[in-house]
Amino acid sequence: MRYFIELAYKGTNYHGWQVQPNATTVQELINKALSTIFRTPIEVVGAGRTDAGVHAEQLFAHVDVENEFKISEVLYKVNALLPNDICIYNITEVNENAHARFDALSRSYEYRIYIGRNPFLTETTWQLINKKLNITKMNEAAKILLTYTNFKCFSRSNSDVKTYDCDVIKAEWILNDKLLVFHITADRFLRNMVRAIVGTLLDIGTEKISIEQFKQIIKSKDRSMAGPSAPAQGLFLTQVTYPKTIFIHE
Repeated sequence: MRYFIELAYKGTNYHGWQVQPNATTVQELINKALSTIFRTPIEVVGAGRTDAGVHAEQLFAHVDVENEFKISEVLYKVNALLPNDICIYNITEVNENAHARFDALSRSYEYRIYIGRNPFLTETTWQLINKKLNITKMNEAAKILLTYTNFKCFSRSNSDVKTYDCDVIKAEWILNDKLLVFHITADRFLRNMVRAIVGTLLDIGTEKISIEQFKQIIKSKDRSMAGPSAPAQGLFLTQVTYPKTIFIHE
């Protein structure tokens, strides 16, 4: 039987989501915990990968388990085995062909910037000191993202993907006191895409580049034309959505 696992993690101590040699990752620790509980090798498949230091408030992964089990008991056991910065929220039975990555309808990210210093947010925000930002222009540029589909200019160089097309349906900056948050939602994202967009929009905010130059960067499909990537610690995967039809409702 196939199940979806809903989880969250603070990525500070991990080399991203995906299992890698000689590095501790979130996927690796979840695999080990579930394998211990079920006493058989278990490998989960995530909705996507996050880079080192990036966080997830909501991520789904699917897993196949042959024997029936009590979800509440497994939730208790797996969270007891996992470190405190990783949490499994729920386990839900889904159709046998449901796929955490390929069935996702949308993914939402937030990039969090703190204007000033806050020692309690050093691992979860990019802290900008003595920088004046034109947030109105940053939002004007963000709206432009909704009018394009090819985002190769914001993709990590030499990415092995079939297409650079993404359908961005939301992109906006919201300032709440000293916390400036970039919200973006799309059907899919390229590797490093959000951090590259944020870095380039910051160039708009500091008036290093113009709105027209921002358009030309997107049209260029050239990563070297865009701004630097924002640091990993400010990035959060916040939501992944799926069609309701893949879930088994008792």
